[in-house]
Amino acid sequence: LAAERAERIRSQERAEVAAHLHDSVLQTLALIQTRSGDPRAVATLARRQERELRAWLYGAEVPQATLRAALAAAAQEVEDDYPVNVELVAVGDHELTPALAELVKACREAMANAAKHSGADVVDVYAEAGPDKVEVFVRDRGGGFDPGAVPEGRLGVRKSIMERMERHGGSARIRSDEQTGTEVTLEMTP
Repeated sequence: LAAERAERIRSQERAEVAAHLHDSVLQTLALIQTRSGDPRAVATLARRQERELRAWLYGAEVPQATLRAALAAAAQEVEDDYPVNVELVAVGDHELTPALAELVKACREAMANAAKHSGADVVDVYAEAGPDKVEVFVRDRGGGFDPGAVPEGRLGVRKSIMERMERHGGSARIRSDEQTGTEVTLEMTP
């Protein structure tokens, strides 16, 4: 039992590290590739990523105090990285618990995916924080995709959104259509 428990913990830790690296380092490397002709943008991205990675590695990350503040910060990061406007509406708020911090990371990944892949100029985010449940909806009116056809090697949807939410007691659903775009629904108990 002890060996099984230790392996499960190691597996969860590996999943957390893989999701974090995908959400941060790999995303930044992809941005650097697309902006390789702009040395100033590349240097800015590299410096920001270095600061974020060092803070994460050495436990010096300064979390936002509330769900609303963390969602606003994530939306700003996506706007800084991609040519898209993120329209955030938040009703209610909660102290940012570790589980809700993971919901924010999944939300940020959904926003980044919409910004990168949908072709939409605007990403809408609606968050509702009630006493017993937090729901966040990330929607674009872009080209849509087939969630079942995402290749195995693509980690964003599978690891950074779906599995992350499950690991932390929440759930995620994706509805996508070529005509109406994509909506990612995230739910979690605060």
